[in-house]
Amino acid sequence: MKRQTKQEPAPQANGAITRRSLLQGAGLTIAASAVPSLRDLHAAKPQTTAGKSAGYVMDELTSYTSEAAKRALPDAVAEKTKQHVLDTLAAMISGSQLPPGKAAIQFALAYGGEKVSTVACSNILCGPIEAALTNGILAHSDETDDSHSPSETHPGCSIVPAALAVGERFGVDGAHFLRAVALGYDIGTRVTMTLGVANFQVGGRLSSHAVGGCFGSAAAGACAAGLSDRQMRWVFDYTVQQASGSTLWQRDTDHIEKAFVFAGMPARNGVTSAMVVQSGWTGVEDVFSGPYNFLNAYLPQADPATLIEKLGERYEVTRTNFKKWTVGSPIQAPLDALENLRKSHSFDANEVQKVVVRIAPAEGALVNNREMPDICLQHMVAVMLIDKTATFRSIHDKARMQDPAVLRLRAKVQYVPDEELARLLPARVAIVELTLADGTVFKERVDAVRGTVENPMTREEVVAKARDLIAPVIGLSASNSLIEKVFAIEKVKDIRELRPLFQLG
Repeated sequence: MKRQTKQEPAPQANGAITRRSLLQGAGLTIAASAVPSLRDLHAAKPQTTAGKSAGYVMDELTSYTSEAAKRALPDAVAEKTKQHVLDTLAAMISGSQLPPGKAAIQFALAYGGEKVSTVACSNILCGPIEAALTNGILAHSDETDDSHSPSETHPGCSIVPAALAVGERFGVDGAHFLRAVALGYDIGTRVTMTLGVANFQVGGRLSSHAVGGCFGSAAAGACAAGLSDRQMRWVFDYTVQQASGSTLWQRDTDHIEKAFVFAGMPARNGVTSAMVVQSGWTGVEDVFSGPYNFLNAYLPQADPATLIEKLGERYEVTRTNFKKWTVGSPIQAPLDALENLRKSHSFDANEVQKVVVRIAPAEGALVNNREMPDICLQHMVAVMLIDKTATFRSIHDKARMQDPAVLRLRAKVQYVPDEELARLLPARVAIVELTLADGTVFKERVDAVRGTVENPMTREEVVAKARDLIAPVIGLSASNSLIEKVFAIEKVKDIRELRPLFQLG
């Protein structure tokens, strides 16, 4: 079709040409001459390093993602992926007992939809899009799920629900599901690493957690749906149009909006991208190069090649951290420090005169005297000292925030912002100095939190954490069965076999 470059004035009722019609005509003429034709846009082939066209990144990315369902994972990667699947399922199940999770289940119950995919800890089946949204919020109902430091994302809480929802829709086997999850970790994290984490959290005030989750969930969902190379291109296109999220979530005191931004929305958006393309929608072929591309919108100087850097060699699931303690991330290191002090020294909580906790200012701002127990530094230090450990139940016991014994000890806890530790971010380093009534001073520094890549948890520790989260909700026998099923997931012929193990009623 030939593009018009001249706009004829519209006929007027009285045969006259008005000033308004002239301005409209002139404006359209200028706009038309300024905007290149589609033929011009497609003809433009920007070059990148080594003389390759910019589209080579998309070629390699979509080829890799479309073939992921049939590509076996290395044994160590498969093991780590199983651990993260279990960790996320545990977060979903335990999250069902918390206010954000209850709100999510109520949404699913009221919304209805096609009975295809499971909503954890309920008797609800709904469409894959609604199930992904609901289970995502369950998975991030509190500070339980995993995190990926280089990308500033929480991959599991959106990617696992997305892969599960679409996997149930198409009845994929366990190996296919596991590969979809691993792919989601690889893609979502690479997107925000390409765009630069500082650009999100400091420059744009955009949520890396949301944007990374959208792309990771889309890749996982598309893999579970078995989409082709060309369909993967369109999946990325629809994900670009849905990639959003603001760090406004930091002002949320109920954790419901945060759960939506980190997990529910990205899972929903990713599954939406996969399902609309699977149903036959088409779109733009390459969203990472050419005019008006996604990277230019977020970070013009971004190198597209980062999206495929060591893809198939470096599996991002192996660089993803577990949380030993189900508390806000900045509180992890202080609790590790207290546990280490307990192992090295014998003292009781009533002997403690003062506790000084040093962490980076940006970290401290998130947990300093907060309203919720699991993200309140002073409260959790007091609980840890009294109980000599921290369980999911004790961490979420809000009533204890008014316990006189806890309040007396909490008053002795002092948070000190430490600029030196800020230079070490994203490593969450903490220094805890504990003074007893007799003047004895104990000091402990934690440079690598337990559960991080630098200080990994064992499979046994991951299982123990999962059991602590799951058993109080579905019972010890069912929790053991679910754990066993996850670690033997390659034997699962249809992912829907997991349904009775984490659905209630």
